[in-house]
Order: sequence, then C-alpha cells, then structure tokens
Amino acid sequence: MAEFSSRRKFLFESCGGVSGLGLAWLLNADNLLASGCADKAPGAVMSAKKPHIAPRAKSVISLFMSGGVSHVDTFDPKPALSKFAGTPLTGKGDIVVRQGHPGPLMPSPFTFKKYGQSGIEVSELFPRTAAHVDEMAVLRSVFSKSNDHVQAHYALATGMIRMGFPSVGSWVTYGLGAETQNLPAFVVIYDGRGAPFGGPINWSAGFMPAQYQGTVFRPSGAPIVDLRPPQRITPEEQRARLDLLEKLNRMDLEKDPNNSELAARIESYELAYRMQGCAPEVVDLNTESPETRKLYGLDEQVTEPFGRQCLMARRLVERGVRFVQLYHGGLGNQNTDTWDAHENVHSNHTKHAAEVDQPISGLLTDLRARGLLDSTLVVWHGEFGRMPISQRGVGRDHNPGAMSIWMAGAGIKGGQVIGASDEFGYKAEEQPISVHDLHATILHLLGLDHTRLTYRFNGRDMRLTDVYGEPVKQIVS
Repeated sequence: MAEFSSRRKFLFESCGGVSGLGLAWLLNADNLLASGCADKAPGAVMSAKKPHIAPRAKSVISLFMSGGVSHVDTFDPKPALSKFAGTPLTGKGDIVVRQGHPGPLMPSPFTFKKYGQSGIEVSELFPRTAAHVDEMAVLRSVFSKSNDHVQAHYALATGMIRMGFPSVGSWVTYGLGAETQNLPAFVVIYDGRGAPFGGPINWSAGFMPAQYQGTVFRPSGAPIVDLRPPQRITPEEQRARLDLLEKLNRMDLEKDPNNSELAARIESYELAYRMQGCAPEVVDLNTESPETRKLYGLDEQVTEPFGRQCLMARRLVERGVRFVQLYHGGLGNQNTDTWDAHENVHSNHTKHAAEVDQPISGLLTDLRARGLLDSTLVVWHGEFGRMPISQRGVGRDHNPGAMSIWMAGAGIKGGQVIGASDEFGYKAEEQPISVHDLHATILHLLGLDHTRLTYRFNGRDMRLTDVYGEPVKQIVS
C-alpha cells in the first residue's frame, strides 16, 4: 500500500505541472484551432448544453479590481461631499468602519466630467474607459454583504460570504458546458503581484465536481507551464504514457466512483495533451499586430501587465472559452498592490487606474471591431465601495453599502445609469441591486434562468443566487 501511494504521488506531482489544476474540460470541436491537434478523444466531460432561454451572450469577461474601488472617486460623483466637506456624516444611523479612525466627509480629489452622447459623468481617472460610456450600463446602487475583503470577494465570486460554494464561472460551465475541447471552459488570470484576497476559493467548484473549477493561466511568461512536450519524447511515447496513466487512475477510480477530483484529474491530463498541440498558438501574443499590442498598452511598462491579461481574455473568448476571470490587484503589498486605499485614495487610485484604463479601453475597442462585443458580456467591479468619510484625512475605509459596477456588450443598452446611492454615496438608495441580483442578471444574459440552474447537494437544490435575486430589468429588457 505504501508503494502504491508513493507511485500515485509521483505520477500526480510529475504530471500536474503540465496543465495546472482544473484543466478538466474535454469538449467538442473548435474549428478555429489547428488541425494537427492530439487525436485521442476518450469522450468529453461535457458538451455544450441548451440554455433555458435565448442567450444574448456566449461568454463573459469579468474585470475584478481587487481591494475595493472607491465609487465616489470613479463612477459615482457626489457634489454633496464638497458642499459638506469636513462635517460629520449624520442621519445615516450607526457608521460602521472596518479599520477605525472615522473622519468627516471628504470630497473626491478627482474631477468628474461628462462623456459621450449620454453625458454620463466619470472621474478623470478613467478618460479612455469613459470614452465608451455610450456602450455601458453603469449600476450605481449595488451593495454587498461584508466589509471584510475575503468574505466580500467570496460574495461577488460565489454569492456567499462563506467558503465551499461554486463560483460564478463554475455555475456557468455547469449550466452551459463549453464549445471547445482544446481549452478550459473557465479560465482565471490574476495579477502578477499576487493572488486576490481569498485565493483559489474565488474560482473553486465548491460542492460541484472538480471539473467545473477555474483553470489558472499565469499572468506573465508562459501562461501555461510545460505546455510544449519535451523534444526527446515522441508523440507515440507520450500517448502510451498517458494511456497507462489513465488505466491506473481508472483502476483507482473504480474503488471510489464519487471521487470527482480524481475523475477531473484523469480528464485534465487528456486536455493537457490536446493543448500541447493546439494551445501554443492561443497564448502566443507575439502573433498580434503592433497596432493591436499598442491598443492594449503592451508598449508601455505601466499598462503592459494588465494589457496582457485583457488581450489574452479576448483571444480566449474568440476561441470559445465561456468565462474569463481577470483580477487586477494582488497581495504582494496590500496597501500598494491592490485598490485598498486606506492610506491615501489619491495616490492609490491614480496608480491603479493608470494601469488598467488603457487596457480596458483597448479590450472594448477590440471586441467591437472584431464583432465579439455583442456576444461577450464585459463586467467591471470590485468587492465593495469605499466610505464617503475620510480615514486619517486622506484615505477611505471599506463600504459594502454602495458600489458602482458597469456592464457592456451582450446587447445591453448603453449610455444608461441604473440606480443611485444616497447623496454622500454611503448606501444604495434608489433601486438597490444585491449581489444575487447581479448574478441573476449575468446568468440571464447567458440564457440561464437562475431559479432553474440548481445542483443537488446535502438534500437541497442549491443555486448561485440561493433563494434570492432578480435580473436587473434595465439590463435584460
């Protein structure tokens, strides 16, 4: 038994690096890819599934600004903060802050101006992104469940503030399957400075089979480790090794048929084999024209990292990937490498907006030019907003009571503002939109009825939206 255990550990550790966790999607044809792919298809884990209703989007690109973007300094202007600057925030009940040191009302250090034919006001932080407001629906009345980074990340990722629940991308993959057998259905690319708050739980499959979890692509260097096979190993030798590995794994699986992690691992090796023949072209950004690379900001040091993520996201959805989750802001240094502006909102947000403004604008421009924006939903958000009062005079604390999110693509009517926070931006006031409402909206645009998308677990039909949620009518109408 000890010898068998050591063999299993050796095989797992030696092969696991080929594809990383979650390369578990053996799906049906993708004619955009090269014809010289691996020739063995032992059967897809899941094929594309029929949606509940007519879909308006085939795929989603989620742009997650980790750390908590200040809505009152970006997409939700509040003149009252200037009018009443330096006075206490009153009339709102008990003011709950995360780190203490609550100060008076603090005006935004950034100016706002109107953009586009719609005249939506956006901060000077996002001049290039703001040029697309006529394609956006800006939601100014979203609220979340927690003022803790980790729990708030989980809420946006899974609908719950606790661990153990499937992420949005997992639910989408479970509900719709995928269109390509040569790439994962759900891909995650996080910031090169570190993973977001909460780590892999944000793209976990939770209580679902492991095949639905997200697959991480590296943000720099080769996105997939060991993608190309060693030159000394012939295709026939590699195929023989995988056949033996599959046989041994299936012998083990027969002893424990409910071991979803082992089942997903078996399929991940096969997908990794396929990707060695097909994926190198997908992840090679050098094949893009100089004009496209400049569009995403790859020619500038500040914008290059997130520009690579955005360009990779376009290439992935172009080839049939269902859900691409991008994170900006990583836990290298929480105060400087994320949007967590406790110490100084001006310096923090100036730095990070400069890193993402051009890449986001480039992504929207490129999707539109390639005819992909109508079939791709782009969602921009963080885990919560920030307080209208100051923290030590120049920072802002966490505020789950109100935040701004925008959506574009998928046939959404652009140039509209939905909902409103109160005059100071402390609480969502007009048409409050919960995380469950947000998730119901995303699913609806993909053709999924959130009340019918269920998974039986512990004797209950579980939902991404639990027992709540309604699609935002202005988005889905």
